[in-house]
Amino acid sequence: MKKLGIILTVMVVVGLLIFGYFRFYFVFGEGVKSGELNYVVYKGLFFKTYEGKLIQSGIRSKAAGTIQSYEFEFSVEDPELAEQLMLQSGRTLELHYKEYFGVLPWRGFTKFVVDSIISSERVQPEVEPETATHEVNL
Repeated sequence: MKKLGIILTVMVVVGLLIFGYFRFYFVFGEGVKSGELNYVVYKGLFFKTYEGKLIQSGIRSKAAGTIQSYEFEFSVEDPELAEQLMLQSGRTLELHYKEYFGVLPWRGFTKFVVDSIISSERVQPEVEPETATHEVNL
């Protein structure tokens, strides 16, 4: 009877470890998101983490004739990368990220964790068309 209790306890502990690994440490997906970097901030009450938002322009929307904007919220684990991102605010970036099933408080507020900058471009300001001036003869 004692042996059965030990075997069940070991199986439960191993099961919880496997569940914890797949829930919080297994990389579910990887990808690249492109858009204009809105902000990167350092915040948190107990665990200070770097959080950011990338604005992606979209062409599909629910209402006809409108353009919808998509926001990609992410966390950053590496303080050096976060500092680089803070200096890139307002630029168009391509960011590589990893997606996890669960969120850990010391890793960030989101399940998307950016691990590198692939490219960075300056946002070109839109050029307003020249307005024609008409002379009025009085």
